[in-house]
Formats: sequence, structure tokens, C-alpha cells
Amino acid sequence: QVQLVESGGGLVQPGGSLRLSCAASGRVYSITDMAWYRQVPGNERELAARIGIGGGNLGGPITVADSVKGRFTISTDSVKNTVYLQMNSLKPEDTAIYYCYAVNVAGLEYWGQGTQVTVSS
Repeated sequence: QVQLVESGGGLVQPGGSLRLSCAASGRVYSITDMAWYRQVPGNERELAARIGIGGGNLGGPITVADSVKGRFTISTDSVKNTVYLQMNSLKPEDTAIYYCYAVNVAGLEYWGQGTQVTVSS
């Protein structure tokens, strides 16, 4: 089992920044990839960014959604078993619940409880 705990959401003005953190615990050695998804009520959950786990703090392959490319950066701290999402130049349309996601070598998927990000003046 893997447990994921997110933190760092909140209210920010347009153009501002936030950093989300996702701490993994349990069988972290089995995780192959971690990601941040986001969801607006009534819409499907969509990928924001994904990173392969391995290679120390450099992480593995990174995928970033076109909608956030150039503004959001995903990174990993292998010592703390934590994945970050640095969000810059935030827009109102970035408002959503952000979920941390992990998948292990067996294909088992895990989700965090979600953290609200609201971009508004």
C-alpha cells in the first residue's frame, strides 16, 4: 500500500504562485511514476504533470499538459519521497481540486485526498 498526502493549496491572485507538495509513505520503493491531476466539479479529471520516479532527485521522464506548459514544473525529492508542483503565472482557469497520483510496478494506482487551488482576485 502507498499513502499520499497533499499540501500547499489555497487562494491566490491571478499571476501569483503556489507550490503543492505530495508526500508518499508505505511501499514507496514500488512506485514507478507520480503525477498531479486536477478536476473542476462537473468535468473529468485531467493530467497536469507526470514524472517518472528514479534517478534520484532528477526523476525520470516528465510529461506536462499543454495548458500548463511553461508555467507549472513538477519535481521530486527522493530523500523525502515527495513530489512537488510549482505553479507560476496562475490563471483563474487553473482553479480546481488538485490530486496527487502514484502508480506502482504492478499497475496499482493510488490517489491523495485532493487540495483546493483557487485563483481569484
